[in-house]
Amino acid sequence: MSSDNAAQDAGREAPLDSEPVWDVIVVGAGPAGASAAHAAAAAGRRVLLVEKSELPRYKTCGGGIIGPSRDALPPGFQLPLRDRVHAVTFSLNGKLSRTRRSKRMLFGLINRPEFDAALVEAARSAGAEVRTGVAVSRVEQHGPAVPDRRTVAVVLGDGSTLHARAVVGADGSAGRIGAHVGVKLEQVDLGLEAEIPVPATVAEDWAGRVHIDWGPLPGSYGWVFPKGDTLTVGVISARGDGAGTKRYLEDFIARLGLAGFEPAISSGHLTRCRAADSPLSRGRVIVCGDAAGLLEPWTREGISYALRSGRLAGEWAVRIAEAQDAVDARRQALNYAFAIKAGLGVEMGVGRRVLALFERRPGLFHAAVTGLGPAWRAFAEITQGKTSLAEIVRTCPMVRRALSAMDRD
Repeated sequence: MSSDNAAQDAGREAPLDSEPVWDVIVVGAGPAGASAAHAAAAAGRRVLLVEKSELPRYKTCGGGIIGPSRDALPPGFQLPLRDRVHAVTFSLNGKLSRTRRSKRMLFGLINRPEFDAALVEAARSAGAEVRTGVAVSRVEQHGPAVPDRRTVAVVLGDGSTLHARAVVGADGSAGRIGAHVGVKLEQVDLGLEAEIPVPATVAEDWAGRVHIDWGPLPGSYGWVFPKGDTLTVGVISARGDGAGTKRYLEDFIARLGLAGFEPAISSGHLTRCRAADSPLSRGRVIVCGDAAGLLEPWTREGISYALRSGRLAGEWAVRIAEAQDAVDARRQALNYAFAIKAGLGVEMGVGRRVLALFERRPGLFHAAVTGLGPAWRAFAEITQGKTSLAEIVRTCPMVRRALSAMDRD
């Protein structure tokens, strides 16, 4: 903490309780929250990161770390990789399998408990205080719990209250902070996943290679991600046909020859994409990651969106905390929203259009990525972080024509 900040803190009175006012309180210690806490703490501010669960904790997630995720990690962060992917086997609902290979690593694979815990430790090392087992009941920006207009009250489940100049919500798409901001969610998908321990001989067959299957339900696909002696096998499709999604997972596992292995963990979760006009802030409260509904609509990839939006949220929360009045705080919050929409928002818009085309023509995607060199190179460069889906649509006339034809239908 800088001496200027220390002097400011010494002059603050602790409102309604014995704790001082925090510059930034971050709610939720997943990748988005830990990134936000790291960014704000690295700027020399007093940051509190609260998480309702004890760490490490399991999260339903494939655990793929693509190039944009690596680029958004805190400086010096060492990824706890379980495998490095150089090959992808594609199939179309179990048929027409073909494996494509790359001399360079496409992406890495992590276990979320290890990854999340390491990110939290990075935030702690940057100066953030971390408290686990702390549930947030609500946030208040007006009323008796709020001592002045520069302060947000964070009311905990046990009835106690914390205070901050800015609050970052990173507590998931069903969390309290997104509800306070008024986040609107429009695309909801169901993901089912199994963590399957396998013998060494089976694990060796999968080392360095993932499997992606374009599924039988509109917009669905399945994956196999190897992580040492465990395979993460999952499927995702639009919410509304839970039985069909479950059958897809069961059939997928059986076709892979893995039905004889007992999963160590079977889990499910809902992914939720924000509406394009959904708010990202309210007063001195901003949201990021899943709490803001930020993820890629086609692949439903969320880690890179969490890391990137979390870092931005932490940086802009510092500015909101420094704002002396509501007008300035609002201006900084709008700047944060503009930064999100100009980057991740544009990517999400392209992802929605690609998903609509994929829902209609999964065979076209399969034929392209398995049979056309440029399509495979585009896939590889996206995963490596050399380009983005939005950039490919912008620069590739053939892709633009396909999307435009879909828009006209």
